[in-house]
Amino acid sequence: MLEQLQEWDRQLFLYLNGLGVERFDHFWITVTQEETWIPLYFVFIGLLFFSYRGKKKFHAVLALFATFLITFGITRLIKAFIARVRPNNVDEFKDVIRILQQPEYYSFVSGHTSSSMAVTTFMVLLLRKKYKWVYVFYLWPLLFACSRVYVGVHYPGDLLGGAIVGVLIAIFCYKLFKKIAREDLHEVV
Repeated sequence: MLEQLQEWDRQLFLYLNGLGVERFDHFWITVTQEETWIPLYFVFIGLLFFSYRGKKKFHAVLALFATFLITFGITRLIKAFIARVRPNNVDEFKDVIRILQQPEYYSFVSGHTSSSMAVTTFMVLLLRKKYKWVYVFYLWPLLFACSRVYVGVHYPGDLLGGAIVGVLIAIFCYKLFKKIAREDLHEVV
């Protein structure tokens, strides 16, 4: 069963990666670089500072960073445990796929997807009642994830696994933040 799922994952990767067109390479390479999204991080932090008061705003920013760091750590542990070779490092794919990056570390789960999904989900959970438009931020992990298949470094299953890990960690961190925020309110009273 696992072998069949992996084969479908490989076939879907080959199909999706094969849809790439050279004139879009620059766009997808830009999308896949973490540095491209630095302005968005500042938007997130600004929204938290604007939306919360007192200690709560600092706790929100700390919780956002904690969400990222926990996701990064758990993702690295999963990658080391599963040890799935990236498609760009599979010899039989070398002449078949478009490879626009050459990372060496393991593939499952996608760190780009898990981190961006965790941070976005955390932000949405924090701000959804105040800003109905906050769901638009999900465009970031969607583009980020798609870019990883386009540049030839992740299978679709890596993206799905990363998204699940990111959402679960975000929910955990959100609940922890709400508990800490409630305790702060009790201290003030």
